[in-house]
Amino acid sequence: MGDHSDAHDAHHGDHHGAPAIHFSRKDYVTGFLLAGLLTAIPFWLVMSHAIGDASTAGFIVMGLAAVQVVVHMVYFLHMNGKSEHGWTLLALLFTLLLLGIVLTGSLWVMHHLKVNMMPMSIQDMRQAP
Repeated sequence: MGDHSDAHDAHHGDHHGAPAIHFSRKDYVTGFLLAGLLTAIPFWLVMSHAIGDASTAGFIVMGLAAVQVVVHMVYFLHMNGKSEHGWTLLALLFTLLLLGIVLTGSLWVMHHLKVNMMPMSIQDMRQAP
């Protein structure tokens, strides 16, 4: 009898009272097709040189990668504002904030290292002690 009530509780929600999130096969197929499309488009853009400017192509590829991350989170990780009372969304936002701080700081440090490096020619290097 305990097995029946456990299965009943698992079907209707978790033990904290949150409703269970149900995804169908159609949702998984939609996620798979979107992920495949969001992989094929950047691959085609890069391999066919459809966009002449490399930096523009890079920004487009990064944008499509960000969209693909969202597709994976929604369709495969089932993250939304309702799951686990919003804690997964809050954890995601905190992670994105930390990632932004780390990436911005790293780019800032690398830029200043490049700007402040003294240019040396090969002649100067040969004459250095």
